[in-house]
Amino acid sequence: MNVSLERTATSTSTGRRFFPAPTLPLAYFAGAHLALALAFAALIVRPDLPGTFHYHPRLVALVHLVTLGWISASILGAFYIVGPLVLGLPFRATRRDAVACLSFWTGTCGMVVGFWSGRYALVGGASLFVLGPLAFIGVRAILALYASRLPRGVSLHVGLAFTNVVAAGLLGLLLAINRLTGKLPWSPLSLAIAHGHFAVLGWATMMIFGVAYRLIPMFLPAAMPRGRGLAASAVLLEVGTLGLTWSLIRDARPAIWVVCVLGAFVTFFVQVRRMVRQRRPRPIELPRHDWSTWQTHVALLYLLVAASLGIWLAVRAAPPAVTWAYGAAGIVGFVAQMVVGIQGRLLPLHAWYRSLGRAHGVPPARSVHRLIEPRLALVVFLLWLVGLPMLMSGLMGQPHLLVALGAASLLGATFVNASHAALVIRRAQPRNDPETQA
Repeated sequence: MNVSLERTATSTSTGRRFFPAPTLPLAYFAGAHLALALAFAALIVRPDLPGTFHYHPRLVALVHLVTLGWISASILGAFYIVGPLVLGLPFRATRRDAVACLSFWTGTCGMVVGFWSGRYALVGGASLFVLGPLAFIGVRAILALYASRLPRGVSLHVGLAFTNVVAAGLLGLLLAINRLTGKLPWSPLSLAIAHGHFAVLGWATMMIFGVAYRLIPMFLPAAMPRGRGLAASAVLLEVGTLGLTWSLIRDARPAIWVVCVLGAFVTFFVQVRRMVRQRRPRPIELPRHDWSTWQTHVALLYLLVAASLGIWLAVRAAPPAVTWAYGAAGIVGFVAQMVVGIQGRLLPLHAWYRSLGRAHGVPPARSVHRLIEPRLALVVFLLWLVGLPMLMSGLMGQPHLLVALGAASLLGATFVNASHAALVIRRAQPRNDPETQA
């Protein structure tokens, strides 16, 4: 966000319709940090927990702490910021949104406990408390997108992402019911793998791609991309995800659908390259080393690693270590780490507007760029940079020490990231607040 945007926010009352919700995103983010911390803490205490097979109830519980507790909760919380500030959607939080947040966390806790204890009836029942909020927020978002002036390519990504997450949730509910009845003709393992791919590609990746078309130009800064080409990555990713999900359920060859997904990745990177070439002057107060953005760069490298391993798995038999590396690179290395990087830039933006709204138009003493503490962002970046390869190596070769050390590094990164978020909020005080004068 540049200085002119800050002045516009303080001088126009109409623009306050597009202020982000002051508290609800923080409720999602706080719970998300706790879920991620629990997942890494469990691996420190029980580094042998993953075992030699990647599909057993307690590991599935940890995976859902990451995918549902960290990734999905962070996306939902971020949408209450991104919707109004980045996409230009009036997306205010109401009491129904607060109830949806409470329902989401109730359902997530129930699902994790159900998986951990192997009680699939609890998993199925708790999943309804998660599906309800996802559907509620998704319908609100799609209706707002339909009435907006956003480029249709961006709207298509976001709308498909919300549609896909509800469909993925229904597939997960079907999987839980099948574990109780065993009446479906497909194997539980095939359904679980299909469900995971549908959620990661159709929900998280689709949302990241769509929002990135607006966030990247804001953060660089650069010119906003336009044109029909923005929709290409959404169409390719959706077709590829649906085809891949169905082929995984049926244990069929997924090669053609993998090509579609890879085509979506290539199209996305082409658009990013065009944005990078159209840079605009950098804000003076933005820290010289933007470590949160560097974190997103590393996440994109893990996307390339996951894509390469996915091709290997699609065309030929591979040892179990490749499967472990593929899952860790895609879920933790790409999506979970991308969320860390995006949060690092979104939280200062949210904190600045939150303070502005609560001070009745009195702007914070610091600009949005000076809310960031580069040293803490660097620590988060380095702990992820070191910890993730150790965790992946431990999962691939099963040395328990590497699993524990990698998880400890990532747990430390999670605590530092939460501390940084608290500092950003504390720094975003009105000009007349004595704490900001110190």
